Amino acid sequence: MASLPSEHSIGSPQAAAMAATTNHYYEIKDFSFQDGTKLASARLAYLDLNPTATKTALVITCFRGRLQSTLTFANGALQNHRVIVIALFGNGESSSPSNTPDFPTSIDYRDCVRAQRELVTAHLGLESVDIIMGFSMGGQCTYYWTLMYPDFAQNAIIICSSARTSLHNYQFLEGPKAALQNSYDYINKDLDGSSSSSNTNRGLVAFGKAYSAWLTSAEWFDKKMFKSLGYETLNDWDHNVTGTGYVGWDPDDLLAKLHMWQKGDVTVIDASCGGSLEQALSLIKARVLLMPCQTDQYFRWEVSERESRSIPSATVKVIPSIWGHMAGGGANPVDTHWMDETISKFLTKSL
Repeated sequence: MASLPSEHSIGSPQAAAMAATTNHYYEIKDFSFQDGTKLASARLAYLDLNPTATKTALVITCFRGRLQSTLTFANGALQNHRVIVIALFGNGESSSPSNTPDFPTSIDYRDCVRAQRELVTAHLGLESVDIIMGFSMGGQCTYYWTLMYPDFAQNAIIICSSARTSLHNYQFLEGPKAALQNSYDYINKDLDGSSSSSNTNRGLVAFGKAYSAWLTSAEWFDKKMFKSLGYETLNDWDHNVTGTGYVGWDPDDLLAKLHMWQKGDVTVIDASCGGSLEQALSLIKARVLLMPCQTDQYFRWEVSERESRSIPSATVKVIPSIWGHMAGGGANPVDTHWMDETISKFLTKSL
């Protein structure tokens, strides 16, 4: 039976290729975070697919995204590229509250980008890449890349995301966060002094319940699209999405990434922009492809349209799907094929 356990899903050809790929780790000594926290050692987890290719694409994981399940288009539009997939801080593979003592509770996309740049340049020896791509939080991180290091990538592909987290998006996330933090089995390590809150099973289910209806769209539920995934009833789907889908996730990892998502705003990168999103986006040098979904409930396509008007070279292609936010993560093969063709056209400049 297929499942929808998180914000991403991959088809069988890519899944087979990824399963044969080993996670790599890069250690960064004496890493300083935006909030002032300093770690003697921080690490990034990454994959290196098709490493002998001459063109390179950097792909960044999403919220609740693992390396092996991240949609990369490595067997499609990016098959002639070296594809480097990097796990965001907080995902449980790169440095996170769950695996790194004294990891900061307040992480920032700028922390992720600075660490990723060191991995790609100092460790992998790349002075630039052809593409930076990300879905959801990975898309927000991609936006940060385009402004922190504007000459590093020729192209940016941003899927179901935004340059600034909207107030509506921010407030939606307050729901699952509150459900988790107020569950009786969640332990606030900062207050309790405990070394772990990893047995927060009820809290994780509460988080998933509060989150689940936002994943797709009202029409998706009306048409009972969960049946296309092999579930007979909504309760069956719900049980997997809000229960089984959260097995192995540390609550503090989720909260750390949620915090980073909520404060996403590229205007913090350059103080001379005075907080103007339009001014910040006007500084992007890369060619940008924005692919929002027409039914995404929190990264709305209208926002991408508006942001594109301030980017010097931007193309917007709206994913025509009722799968909502999940469309951008590869949950529906039809949507994935549509995105793959759109990316191919964008890269050949035939859009």
